[in-house]
Amino acid sequence: MRTPIHFAAAAIALACTSLVHAGNLTIESWRVDDKALWEEVLLPAFNKTNPGITIKFSPTSPPEYDSALNTRLAGGTAGDLITCRPFDVSLDLAKKGYLEKLNGIPGLKNFPESAQVAWQSDDGKSTHCMPMASVIHGFFYNKKVFADLGLSVPVTEADFFAALEKIKAAGKVTPLALGTADQWETNQIVFTGIGPNHWKGEEGRKGIISGKKKFTDPEFVSTWETMAKWAPYMSKGYQAQTYGDSQNLFGSGRAAIYPTGSWDISYFEQNSKVDFGAFKPPVQKAGDPCYISDHTDIGMGINSKSKNKADAQVFLNWLASKEFADLYTNKATGFFSLSSHAIEVKNPVAKEMIGWRNQCKSTIRLNAQIMNRGTPSMENELWNVSSQVMNLKMAPKDAAQQIQTGFAKWYTPSK
Repeated sequence: MRTPIHFAAAAIALACTSLVHAGNLTIESWRVDDKALWEEVLLPAFNKTNPGITIKFSPTSPPEYDSALNTRLAGGTAGDLITCRPFDVSLDLAKKGYLEKLNGIPGLKNFPESAQVAWQSDDGKSTHCMPMASVIHGFFYNKKVFADLGLSVPVTEADFFAALEKIKAAGKVTPLALGTADQWETNQIVFTGIGPNHWKGEEGRKGIISGKKKFTDPEFVSTWETMAKWAPYMSKGYQAQTYGDSQNLFGSGRAAIYPTGSWDISYFEQNSKVDFGAFKPPVQKAGDPCYISDHTDIGMGINSKSKNKADAQVFLNWLASKEFADLYTNKATGFFSLSSHAIEVKNPVAKEMIGWRNQCKSTIRLNAQIMNRGTPSMENELWNVSSQVMNLKMAPKDAAQQIQTGFAKWYTPSK
């Protein structure tokens, strides 16, 4: 029989256990590069208004993050706050019960629905991560090269190829800093960057998901056709050129144009003396509406097994504040807050790119939602065919057919 003393001892033990966790939180993340930002800027800002909550930022290297996080979540040793990748990776964690539902959390009101979809169930009824930031796709250009050759920022595809031709004819620098050795850039930067102007952004993306459109439709084939036309303007031996090689080529001033995403702004600010600007993906014809890939990239959720969910919610609501939006956008240059708060972007290239939201309609990487769930993996297939098209080893129509055939094998609406 348990005496009152036993119950008192149990209560004291429980209280001590609670005290161990009270006010202490750990953030899981793949953003190793952001460690100093969190420790020196973001967390001190949070603690000014929340002094009783101690947070540790504990990142894992990007290639190992997903598997290591799954292991820790399954073993009950993961941190309280989980940095979320967009769409299926975090949706899978939610389906396994690892992420707390955030429905009704006040901070979500500061984000438009389009910003929340990357961290929701397919029916949109459940949200499992607070949106943090997106990255925007476009092109960087060397201002000196453009000035020396009297070039204007291209608006149409005709302008773009005319500029490339003029740069090539001058013979001083490589027109396009891009290689196909790593493959991912040909899909995640090029195909899903310039493609929205062909398939009309969300109209084309949602059309593929609904089954009303196919990859063999003209607007998708024409994207690969445009990509194939880039080959004469890339470096000799570009098939062996890595992403790092391309960064070095542009950053050293030996290339005029660099297809990329906003995440690379900070890299060149820190590692290059080139004076560069940005221009958005050219439209097909003058007067066409423009579309940009404004890709929802990073969010944060609460570990459903956290012992301190109340403080974790306090932190997530701070992530939805104007203060965080301002700090993150201006300190993690090239990562843009997804919130509705009006903020002043200080970096000129970042300011140019975020300004495209007011000029063009936003979409996300084409295959990010739903399309990567089957076999063959569409992501891997797109890396492969897009690289082959740019290597002039595969015809655009054959690339389209291969993607469509693979998709139809497992996705009923596409059959």
